[in-house]
Amino acid sequence: MTRISRTNSRDSAGRDSVTATIHYTGPMAEPPRYHAHDHSRDVHLLEPHEVTIENARARTDPPRLDREGFALVSHATSVESFLDRDQVQRLYVPEVERLICETTGAAAAVVVAAPFVRFAERSPMSGRLDNSMPARFVHIDYSDARAHGIAERCFASARGKPPRMGRFAHYNVWRVLSEPPQDVPLAVCNARTVADADLVPALAVFDFPGVPERTAESLVVRYNPAHRWHYFRDMRPDEALIFVTKESDPQRPHQVPHTAFDDPECPPGAAPRSSIEIRVVAYFAV
Repeated sequence: MTRISRTNSRDSAGRDSVTATIHYTGPMAEPPRYHAHDHSRDVHLLEPHEVTIENARARTDPPRLDREGFALVSHATSVESFLDRDQVQRLYVPEVERLICETTGAAAAVVVAAPFVRFAERSPMSGRLDNSMPARFVHIDYSDARAHGIAERCFASARGKPPRMGRFAHYNVWRVLSEPPQDVPLAVCNARTVADADLVPALAVFDFPGVPERTAESLVVRYNPAHRWHYFRDMRPDEALIFVTKESDPQRPHQVPHTAFDDPECPPGAAPRSSIEIRVVAYFAV
């Protein structure tokens, strides 16, 4: 059974922030293009920037989906092995759909893509599975047009082809599979600090072995000193980080840039981070 409760700061919240290097997109004359497997084929100028990343556990007022665009929740799962695709499909997919409905008040939620299990580069598993390396640059999973198209297709199935689509939102549900501390956490950017001028249309290329390549519209991000970055130190496998990847209501946070980063204060010898992410679209009563 799924258990939902807001996760606030705890005794081990620790330091308030770290300073780390993350990679934005630099000036380019052509649209960026990046690959899930073979990064040597990327057409993408990465621009490193040192930023402050706040430990959101240390906040007395935790981040919220309807304000910053992300939130940490407690979430138990019955999955015993996230490398077992049958278990993930049979157990985790409905768990996450329930989680989104219970957390957001959505009338329905639909998982829109196969989950990705990812491993920090020090792990021998990194790169061995489809899309299993951390994303090392600031990005947003969907362009507006792609998000709307996915929502329209899934909405008909979820709602029995109603006359019109109401509010929808895309979410990414990210959880660690490894115990803390994490050497390569996920940083998320406060959606309210992102300007339209920061966003660059890009193509994600899914170059999975044995199947035809396909591309999908996404967004990468230019540096802006106004961005405010956060992470949750020492995430546990019984927690889930939910963040907005697209929101149709203009009064709510529209999208959350995110990236993996090296935690400079992670103790030497920590196990390489492993994690799973799953993408969901939710629909709200008109």
